[in-house]
Amino acid sequence: MNRREFLASASLFSLVAVVGSLTPAVATEAEAVVVLARQEQGAASYDPVRAVTLNMAAGLIYDRLVEQAADQSYHPHLAESWEVSPDGLNWTFKLRKGVSFTDGEPFNAATIVWWIPKFRGTENEYMVDAIDKVEALDEHMVRFALKRPEPNLIFNLAMMNMGIPSPKAFDAAGTDYGVIQAVGTGPYKLESFVVGQETVLVANEDYAWSSPLTENKVAPYIKRLTVREIPDASTAFLELRTGGVDMLLDVPTDFLPQFRSEADLDMRDLPGYGITFVAINTRAAPFTDIRVRQAIALAIDQGAILKSVYGGVGKEAHQLLVSSLPESKVDPATEIRNDSTRSAKLLDEAGWTLGADSIRSKDGKPLQVKLWARADTEYRRTAEIIQAQLKAVGIGIEITVFDAGTYRDQFRKPERELVLQPYSWTNADILDWFFSAKRLDSWNLSMWDEPKSEELHDLAMYGSKTWDERVENFRKYHAHLLANFVAAPVHEPAQTMAFNKTRLIAPETFRAPYSIVDIRPAQ
Repeated sequence: MNRREFLASASLFSLVAVVGSLTPAVATEAEAVVVLARQEQGAASYDPVRAVTLNMAAGLIYDRLVEQAADQSYHPHLAESWEVSPDGLNWTFKLRKGVSFTDGEPFNAATIVWWIPKFRGTENEYMVDAIDKVEALDEHMVRFALKRPEPNLIFNLAMMNMGIPSPKAFDAAGTDYGVIQAVGTGPYKLESFVVGQETVLVANEDYAWSSPLTENKVAPYIKRLTVREIPDASTAFLELRTGGVDMLLDVPTDFLPQFRSEADLDMRDLPGYGITFVAINTRAAPFTDIRVRQAIALAIDQGAILKSVYGGVGKEAHQLLVSSLPESKVDPATEIRNDSTRSAKLLDEAGWTLGADSIRSKDGKPLQVKLWARADTEYRRTAEIIQAQLKAVGIGIEITVFDAGTYRDQFRKPERELVLQPYSWTNADILDWFFSAKRLDSWNLSMWDEPKSEELHDLAMYGSKTWDERVENFRKYHAHLLANFVAAPVHEPAQTMAFNKTRLIAPETFRAPYSIVDIRPAQ
């Protein structure tokens, strides 16, 4: 499973941890204990080159050439600036001077020349496969010569796996790198890592080259940071209340009322990081009729789901991409919005007649369909509301829920009809993952295969020379998918962080996800 596949089914990164005692942690004012988000599971090492999954601690150990802000904009970091040639085939980076790894080794152009080829043969090779060669122009200037234009390289360079390790440490440790040793230029150093338990980080006191997205420009205020995971939300909440931990990086929606009632706790919201949608199997009757697909999409009331399931946290989703992405800005008339009256009329036009039992039928066959969902509370409740909303226009829904371990396996079964699918990804190329005909045997749950769509897909994925061209091409592809009702958008989640405000002071807003270097001890 490569990194994007992992994110499509869950989200990014993690460590598994054993929950300790509920006794309040004994910590100095410069220490903190944070709990990883539930979806950040599976990290077996801190090797950014070879690891399929990482967690937020990797972003504190390593810096990247480019950083992506919470609003999806891009900003320089280890690269002070960059230029792209008009044909899109040469990218030139001016590197920051005075940067060193925590093992004392210098960061310079030679580092980049060494680093990019290390991805060859790994599961992360796709992030740099457009790069043909890397050339050092001087000690702090480097050029990437590309095989083909790849404007999305900027997104790839901002990914967690593009954190740059120390060449000396990496080569010396070999395949053991990332388990007992992880050396970067970041604001924290790895002190210890126990797979399945916790990671302990200590401040890099020499740090003086922070990202422009952070307020703190020097060493972190928190000098010792313990990163844990507590899979059970109730236990995590109790740990935060009793002082066992200081911050949770993700609060389940079901627990928000309890968190808000605690006087010592405060919360911060991060922008949307994905979409939950209903995939519609376009090859299965009656969904071969676009009128039926449209009727299903228009019958879903995103606002009611946002209020009832998520307590107003996040946003209604009316498109298939995160709303902060420019590729999501389609013509408002193309957005999919609730219109139950129109939904009922479409079903009438398609020949589905409302019966005495309030379920429509055609040619003696009732309009009964299957909806699959994960067993998580939020998805099960969402499925139940969608069931009621579709029943209101005469569509009967049979819900089947699967636990996380078996959910993915069900996708391959041909009898699927509707699938409630969440993803976490902040790039328009997720449309390739879920709707390209090239993925009919894997993630294309809608089984969508149409020549015009593939033409727009190929232009968006491979035919853009510049970022602006790519945005426009993906916008057209996105609009075409919406117009064909291959899926129904439902919800755009927001990530809510909670912390003990008697112990920590957090910025009112975070320009970058997990800006731990901006968090201060309260005393």
